[in-house]
Amino acid sequence: MPAASTANSRSRPISGSGSPSWIRRVQGGVSLLAAAPDPALIPSIFQPESVPAETIHQLSLFVLAVTAGIFLVVFGLIAYATWRFRRRPGDDGREPPQIYGSNPVEMAWTVVPLLIVVVLSLATARVIQELQNAPMPPSAVEVEVIGHQWWWEIRYPKLGVVTANELHVPVSDPKERRPTHLDLRSADVIHSFWVPRLAGKTDLVPGRQNRLWIEPRRTGLFLGQCAEYCGTQHAKMLLRVVVHTPEDFARWVASQKSAPGPVPDPVAPGRRVFEQTACINCHALDGTIADGRFGPDLTHLMSRDTLGAGAVANSRETLKEWIRRPDRFKPGVLMPAMNLSDAELNQLVDYLVTLR
Repeated sequence: MPAASTANSRSRPISGSGSPSWIRRVQGGVSLLAAAPDPALIPSIFQPESVPAETIHQLSLFVLAVTAGIFLVVFGLIAYATWRFRRRPGDDGREPPQIYGSNPVEMAWTVVPLLIVVVLSLATARVIQELQNAPMPPSAVEVEVIGHQWWWEIRYPKLGVVTANELHVPVSDPKERRPTHLDLRSADVIHSFWVPRLAGKTDLVPGRQNRLWIEPRRTGLFLGQCAEYCGTQHAKMLLRVVVHTPEDFARWVASQKSAPGPVPDPVAPGRRVFEQTACINCHALDGTIADGRFGPDLTHLMSRDTLGAGAVANSRETLKEWIRRPDRFKPGVLMPAMNLSDAELNQLVDYLVTLR
């Protein structure tokens, strides 16, 4: 689903009596993110859309076939034994003759499981080796993904782009491959990067750098999530991967590299509020004194579809409520309530919504 259509869908108001308008809009955004009306947005390892995911999918089908065969054999033997040795009319109730030390039987239940384990281990090791040692072409996009409680910091070091919670990558053409190589790190606890349709799970471990690559075969939006319990809001540490055509990806990069323009006079008071509060200690924003790393970079805040790593749709109303009381949407979130006056809050939001 194109990002534009996602934005249009989330802007539709949700009816409900007795609720303020911003609550209805928030409910609409949450419903969109949770319901995923497009079946293509449902995360599934059985519908791979990337080369690594397809490789894992083929392995999973082989493992399922082997285990299904084991199930049928075991279930068939149980069913046969249950029917063959059932109690019959006229049985005297005596215990049947007991047989001990059958070498053929013992060899069978030792050797066959061993062979099955060896085959599955070799098949898995081959896939792991194939994915981990795959050579990256010069055209590969380099991305650093850093897990935080509870959001994703995303950096493109060679492109000079920094964003959060939304990974933008180009589609790969078999004739001219352009995979995306991800360096995965953690700033605090163990997280796990998982976009089922694009690749397998890979942990982000403090003090360690893991690697992963994806190679999407079509454009669109793919949903993922942190797959390792990392604290109170683990379930709301979502991830969106937007796959562009090469031309659209180039335009996105250009827009993200562009510096903020002059601040219009009507929103200048909002910038002063931003620079005079604790916002600058946690967030970075090009063109200002803000250079924090504890929270997402806000330079192009309104170019993102969600706030709080997918906790709520991104709009003026939800942004305002997020600043007022972030724990309303994400209980336990590390961002404090700013305790601004209504006038200061409106001025700050007026400024932030210009950051596109």
